[in-house]
Amino acid sequence: MKLIRSLLDKQEQLFAKGSKLEKLYPLHEALDTILYTPGMVTKGTTHVREALDLKRMMIMVAVALMPCIGMAFYNTGYQANLAIGNGAEALDVWQTTVFAALGFAHNHGDFLANVVYGGLFFIPVLLVTFTVGGLIEAGFAIIRNHEINEGFLVTGLLLPLTLPPTIPLWQVALGIAFGVIIGKEIFGGTGMNVLNVALTARAFLFFAYPAQISGDSPWIAASLSGLSGSSTLPDAVSGATWLGKAAAGAETFAAHPVFGTEWWNSFWGLVPGSMGETSVAACLLGALILVATQVGSWRTMLGVAIGTYIMSTMLHGIESDTNNMFAVPFGWHVVVGGWAFGLVFMATDPVSSAFTDTGKLIYGFFIGVLVVLVRVVNPAYPEGMMLAILFMNMFAPFIDHFFVQANIKRRVARNAA
Repeated sequence: MKLIRSLLDKQEQLFAKGSKLEKLYPLHEALDTILYTPGMVTKGTTHVREALDLKRMMIMVAVALMPCIGMAFYNTGYQANLAIGNGAEALDVWQTTVFAALGFAHNHGDFLANVVYGGLFFIPVLLVTFTVGGLIEAGFAIIRNHEINEGFLVTGLLLPLTLPPTIPLWQVALGIAFGVIIGKEIFGGTGMNVLNVALTARAFLFFAYPAQISGDSPWIAASLSGLSGSSTLPDAVSGATWLGKAAAGAETFAAHPVFGTEWWNSFWGLVPGSMGETSVAACLLGALILVATQVGSWRTMLGVAIGTYIMSTMLHGIESDTNNMFAVPFGWHVVVGGWAFGLVFMATDPVSSAFTDTGKLIYGFFIGVLVVLVRVVNPAYPEGMMLAILFMNMFAPFIDHFFVQANIKRRVARNAA
């Protein structure tokens, strides 16, 4: 480590002000910051020192995402091998070739085989996200002469986890480019964005390319044959998500009680869906880490849960012959779709969410209300969590404004007395 430290110190003069590589200093500074604690300290008037800086916060969120990333590997491979075992063909020639070369068979009961096969779908999406998004971040940092922040570390992990395994890589590149540029950089960069960057990217992909990110076929990696693009998914394996089946009238949750076999499959994440969003158990592990380290707000999470419970209970009593979503109870709402993932990792984004204590509760509450309304009242889009969070992102400053002003008035009145 001393050798690397010495090498970085020697190279710093090449990027110093006035040198030929001055414009590329953010790249040198980014590498230095990743490997070591910055050597700069605050000077002048006294400042309050905070132990939890941006670097530690982003790393802690990345650690909390590890269970979901693990499920992205396992469940993607599990669903693919399950479909292949029932007669479906693999998606791509190179993936099946690599899989066979490693000595694995298409067996959904083999844990390691599922992890390896899932990685053949998840890793390329992850690499494209970090490559394209990282280059854009570096480009803006060089142009603005700003440092490269660690904020993209979390964005680069979140977006792949919200995508289906069959999404084309060029769409991933377009999505992350849109999210970083439109969702963050035009507002000034890290810490200035109004909307959650990863959700902005996913919303762009959903509305720009709905066929590749919705419907039945995207959610199981083995639902397409070779390079022909023709569906070979057999009747024995359904590629639709639980919410998709219910919204289409093909499934009713009344036939599957809460805490039943299918409910537990959804809780553990052994169902079709976005690569890293299916497991509620993995999201809860991440929530424990975020709350224990005070990185994620328990108030926001509690608000979302309360809002979901109240609205789902109110609508659950309404009978409908044409919309099965009214019959979805609270116990099912929390284990299907991206509810748990959005609750833990998206709604608690410290930049785009409310920052006052009471504001977090209200902000989370309305996310919970909206996600149920979108799912139930508008079954054409049964997910809901993404739109609910993005909508409330725009109202977070408005919510905080009232509580900040109320605090100011109380302080003025107290000092006047």
